[in-house]
Amino acid sequence: MDEQKKKVVVAGGGITGLAAAFYLQKTAREQQLPVDVLLIEASNRLGGKIQTVRRDGFVIERGPDSFLIRKKSMDQFAKDLGIENELVRNATGQAYILVNEELQPIPAGSVMGIPTKMGPFMKSNLFSVSGKLRVAGDFFLPRSGAEGDQSLGKFFRRRFGGEIVENLIEPLLSGVYAGDIDHMSLQATYPQFYEVEKRHRSLILGMKKTTPKQVPQKNGHGASKQGAFHSFRNGLESIVEAAEAKLEPGSVLKGRRIEQIDRRDGKAILQLNNGEIIEADSVIMATDHMTASHLFAPHGLLSDLQDIKTTSVATVALAFPKDAVVQDMEGTGFLVSRSSDYSITACTWVHRKWPTTTPEGKVLLRAFVGRVGDETIVDLPDDEIERIVLSDLSKIIQINGKPDFTVITRFKEDRPQYRVGHRQRVEAARAELKSQFPNVKLAGAAYDGVGLPDCINQGKAAVEEVIADLFG
Repeated sequence: MDEQKKKVVVAGGGITGLAAAFYLQKTAREQQLPVDVLLIEASNRLGGKIQTVRRDGFVIERGPDSFLIRKKSMDQFAKDLGIENELVRNATGQAYILVNEELQPIPAGSVMGIPTKMGPFMKSNLFSVSGKLRVAGDFFLPRSGAEGDQSLGKFFRRRFGGEIVENLIEPLLSGVYAGDIDHMSLQATYPQFYEVEKRHRSLILGMKKTTPKQVPQKNGHGASKQGAFHSFRNGLESIVEAAEAKLEPGSVLKGRRIEQIDRRDGKAILQLNNGEIIEADSVIMATDHMTASHLFAPHGLLSDLQDIKTTSVATVALAFPKDAVVQDMEGTGFLVSRSSDYSITACTWVHRKWPTTTPEGKVLLRAFVGRVGDETIVDLPDDEIERIVLSDLSKIIQINGKPDFTVITRFKEDRPQYRVGHRQRVEAARAELKSQFPNVKLAGAAYDGVGLPDCINQGKAAVEEVIADLFG
């Protein structure tokens, strides 16, 4: 290896680390920079939470199943990897909320739970008359005037009252983070709502003005909205496989864990679990936040990252013959309000939302369990989780017989919670790291967004910082 090359280590092979390693190598080639990239992953596979099971003609996601098209970085990553022709868009259909033992349609015109069309909202059975009247208060209430961060729950309850929060906004917004809306940070999760209130005062009027108009796409059933999400024909793991194949030979080290990090002569000295020592000019820490915190604890750094709480969730995919599931309702799935007495928090009718995932004559359901304060179910044995999920689903849709097979996946203490003050906590962690390890960058789902495009953006931002530090 050329002695003049700068060694950059990417720690963690999830989507953030994969993107960072790929774009580092791409930038080095295009700008003819002397960079040697090493991606170190503690497990024996890359991709982190992205895991696809391909079985009996089914394509089943264990972790995330899609990403927002309007956030461009994932589509761009697919294009840079040469697999953009494998992208598929979700089929749209009615989504429901389970309230008072019944599936109620999410009212047309709801933008992340905020009604922008009052007609469908007023006709909805999701809310009582008094609940609907309270929401109308948004037209008259002044701006909050609150400085600094606050919880999503506090923000929305003030504008709309409790009922719409419990029955619509909370199921829609907290699902992404598996979080508690009364602790989730407004600044770190949905800062656009704060900006809309600041600019337009009324959230309803503001969202109506600022939400892009959907262009109807004609299909066999008349006009229909286009799906807002992309995945890949053969599952999300397609992007992991494509990225790994494009990384330069010898630049990936699996089954190796960084056990210690020190600094010497402006370099980061990494000790691996097999005793190997690596000297790095720069390090992108794309591990989870607890790993980063433990690694830097001996230096008195990043202890506050442990205040970023995590929660456990599980996904339960159930494959059935088509005639075993009787679904009278059109649609792609439902969310469960917190007040409902169910263990499941949501269910996707995958065969409808992603038709390419399911063979002809089959049905695929994917249920979710686990949320803040209700995580014990994740620790139960597989057969018990399956029994609970089937029991819940059978109260909602008619299921005859057992599934052909079930795929259960647990993510233990895995979902970072963006609680009030999150942004300040992350900024402080980066500032203290910079004071002693200026060549180490933090990136990943615990910091600046949990969605796949958010993680890719963080990986790319870290690459830009590293390149600027080394060659700026």
